[in-house]
Amino acid sequence: MTVECGRLLVIDDDVTVRDSIVAYLEDSGFDILQADNGEIGLAVFSECRPDLVLCDLRMPRMDGLALLRKLNEISPETPCIVVSGAGVIADVVEALRLGASDYIIKPIVDMEVLEYAIRRALESADLACQNRQYRESLEKANQSLKESLDLLQVDQKAGRQVQLKMLPSTPFSFQGCRLNYKIYPSLYLSGDFVDYFPVDDHCFGFYLADVSGHGVSSAFVTVLLKNMCLTLLQEYRSREQKGAVKPSYVLSYLNQGLLTTGLDKHVTVFGGIVDTRAHTLTYAFGGHYPFPILSSRDKTVFIEGKGLPIGLFEDANFEDVTIDLPQKFSLTVFSDGILDMLPQRTLKEKENYLLSVICEGVNTAEALMDRLNLDDIREAPINDDIALLVLTNRTE
Repeated sequence: MTVECGRLLVIDDDVTVRDSIVAYLEDSGFDILQADNGEIGLAVFSECRPDLVLCDLRMPRMDGLALLRKLNEISPETPCIVVSGAGVIADVVEALRLGASDYIIKPIVDMEVLEYAIRRALESADLACQNRQYRESLEKANQSLKESLDLLQVDQKAGRQVQLKMLPSTPFSFQGCRLNYKIYPSLYLSGDFVDYFPVDDHCFGFYLADVSGHGVSSAFVTVLLKNMCLTLLQEYRSREQKGAVKPSYVLSYLNQGLLTTGLDKHVTVFGGIVDTRAHTLTYAFGGHYPFPILSSRDKTVFIEGKGLPIGLFEDANFEDVTIDLPQKFSLTVFSDGILDMLPQRTLKEKENYLLSVICEGVNTAEALMDRLNLDDIREAPINDDIALLVLTNRTE
């Protein structure tokens, strides 16, 4: 329906008045239906469903007020205009209460006034119809979105279970060394990932990776990293001649593999190989920050290094650094999400706080989270994924 060509139902028992109204409105472009009393008018309305009703109040068989009540029950959205010579204020109030859009007193001196009232009522009805359709469409969209979100949540929970199965068991012991970790995702799926594995009978490797962003796309990259590392490990074990494993080579391999995917993701990573026979740690940085913390009886310090994140630059270089390990030590590696959770204001204050806590001899991931007063993040939403990996050796 448009305002210019709406269908109107004119109900009036006065033939002269009705004919004059019909003639004028037809000349104005409206499609007109007629009835001479409320009962017939109601039947015509039920059959033809006009866009607007004009009715008198004083009519035989069914008066205008009774007609308005019926119309309000059948089609409350259809506008009705009362055109009546009965100017009693009580009738006016009752007609408006029953839903009449306007009340025009007979005789109609200027038909343009009637036409204006009709067009205004049709415009209001059309706008109300559009608003109703918009609300219904919005409700359907909201329902569809809710169903999609529910499905996504189910999928993410399933993905989280898969991701958890990919993580190594904790704690892990190897030749007197012990590793354990904690990961707290900001969403169902985490972009932080840890892994460790035996390399041979006296060496094991480990790494902590932090994929840019978080959620599904970042979690996918953790799966990719796991598979690429596993491929490298299997290739190494299948060789007849086995040289020393170089973390820098592993990072270069991961860098090329991630660039090839075109996923537009990069990863910061710290990885190392511990030789329990030589008591050494060989490590490499891939843009990882904060620096890992090495603690012994004598000192607690950051292990510093350089190296670009993997997945950004074709010509990225990574360096191996080998250090001697004390008989008793702990090595703690964090993802950068930990810095957002610390209460200190400056980065230097946060670093010093981490050093002071680890210097106290906290040597498990669980105990460290408790000591940092961050245990409540298990339930609270966080801005970024948090991962921490703790390696200790307490043998003499």
